[in-house]
Amino acid sequence: MIAIIPARGGSKGLPGKNTRLLCNKPLIAYTIESALKSSFITKVIVSTESSEIYDISVKYGASETSLRPKELATDTSLAIDTYKYTITKIEQDESIDIDSFVVLLPTAPLRTSDDIDLAIDLFHKKEADSVLSYTKESHPVYWHGFVEDSGKFSPLFESNNLSNRQDLRATYYPNGAIYVFKKDLIMSGKYTTDNTYAYLMPRERSVDIDTLEDFKYAEYLMGNYCEK
Repeated sequence: MIAIIPARGGSKGLPGKNTRLLCNKPLIAYTIESALKSSFITKVIVSTESSEIYDISVKYGASETSLRPKELATDTSLAIDTYKYTITKIEQDESIDIDSFVVLLPTAPLRTSDDIDLAIDLFHKKEADSVLSYTKESHPVYWHGFVEDSGKFSPLFESNNLSNRQDLRATYYPNGAIYVFKKDLIMSGKYTTDNTYAYLMPRERSVDIDTLEDFKYAEYLMGNYCEK
């Protein structure tokens, strides 16, 4: 199975985050290395418009390929369009037909190769259309809401359930670490169907780096694993 790692050069929340050193190694390197250790993944493709990201990715074991068009790397570009473009290009360049593939975001450095393999195994065993990684929400979603410009709080749901947390059904959110897709699902413009399954990951491996605070938290969690 092919793994696609989408990594654009222009990040607003944390500029240069994909090449930023996390424990003396570029952030994107952790995702490439975990993908290469997977028992199911045969090729790792980094989809980027940045020559710097491309060069670093090849250094850490990603397959050589061409840069993606800059119009697929803007603030308004849709991720699904990058997946469609990348899969189509690989099929054309290598004269192969891809049935399914994995997407691994470089912003989830604590995801392991075992996580990847277990998610892919679930995908095969369930004959799923897709498998997405999730982690448990620490507070009930029923407590969530919006804060207006005036400072007024507006509940997300009409009934603002104030029951004790332990009495409410647990909710889960996608942690951005692993996506396993059937190609036909993505080509139809969807991520999920009623045949989508969740691969559950613990919170300590579910850090999704968008900000400097996220980055520092990942460094803290890695602790003694950081190379000195």
